Amino acid sequence: MKKFNVGIIGATGMVGQRFMTILENHPWFNVTVLAASPRSAGKRYEDAVGSKWCMDVDIPEKMKDIIVKNATDDIEEIASAVDFVFCAVDMKKDEIKALEEAYAKAECPVVSNNSAHRHTPDVPMILPELNDSHAEIIPAQRKRLGTKRGFIAVKPNCSLQGYVPALFPLDKAGFKVKDVLVCTYQAISGAGKTFDTWPEMVDNVIPFIGGEEEKSEKEPLKIWGEIKGDVIVDSERPNFTAQCLRVPVSNGHMAAAFVRFENKPTKDEILNVWKNYKGKAQELELPSAPKQFLNYFEEENFPQTKLHRDLEGGMAISIGRLREDTQYDYKFVALSHNTLRGAAGGAVLMAELLAAEGYLD
Repeated sequence: MKKFNVGIIGATGMVGQRFMTILENHPWFNVTVLAASPRSAGKRYEDAVGSKWCMDVDIPEKMKDIIVKNATDDIEEIASAVDFVFCAVDMKKDEIKALEEAYAKAECPVVSNNSAHRHTPDVPMILPELNDSHAEIIPAQRKRLGTKRGFIAVKPNCSLQGYVPALFPLDKAGFKVKDVLVCTYQAISGAGKTFDTWPEMVDNVIPFIGGEEEKSEKEPLKIWGEIKGDVIVDSERPNFTAQCLRVPVSNGHMAAAFVRFENKPTKDEILNVWKNYKGKAQELELPSAPKQFLNYFEEENFPQTKLHRDLEGGMAISIGRLREDTQYDYKFVALSHNTLRGAAGGAVLMAELLAAEGYLD
């Protein structure tokens, strides 16, 4: 695989910082451009981020001295300097849509962590182990945009990346997921916060996260959807209902899921699907892909956020407590690392998939 020069748009934010730590020694992607808001532009990255650096490792040495570009004003310059960009900006949704489209029209592919384009019908929203085939919509999107190389691809919301990977393979195995009730217990890093910047979260639970429940209920239907003509059409099932709570945890989103099937499997059948499931990311042996995507723990008090969020570099899904339910067919818990699998890491894995399939050439 050739080396790609990449840019990070929104490099001073928490997800932008996570991109930098993941990409520091990436075998395929070489970070050459960092961009952020006008107030950071023109400064060395280390000076621009200052005390906002919140990763548990230092700023990558080779990125400290990169002069930050203006994410909104230097589009043409950035697009000409890189093969594609990762985007993780903190702006209003309509501004993000316009910005990402501007990069795409400048013939610069955009791999986005943002939610703005998740429901644009010809923008693929890819979780590489589940719906890699949705990348096939990219030529239709390029036709609409009038581009040869440029396009936008997005990753799903972080909160659904524990329970959806557990359910999707069961559906494809023929058991057909019908109804899902899920409660998510989400880390504060999902809000771009630490305990230092959000002391109110210590010893506290907040039973509301703006927009999160709608995303948790609607986005899975696009993942389940199909390409029809020049658009991805959302599936009409499964039926999802969600409650999302913010809990005093630094990293890691836990989900408690209840599921009803059209064709109820046995517990052993479910465990067998989880153990043996491999997606395109594993078949292609992508650099960031976990060897074992879905990991089931027999211990009744596992998985635990602190113990298991970093499994396989934070890219694996941890599942436990599968048992029959009195109202639904089964219930279980699932855990994913929200800034690795759920955010920057998931976007890097998607970019690896797009690179391996030739979409970034």
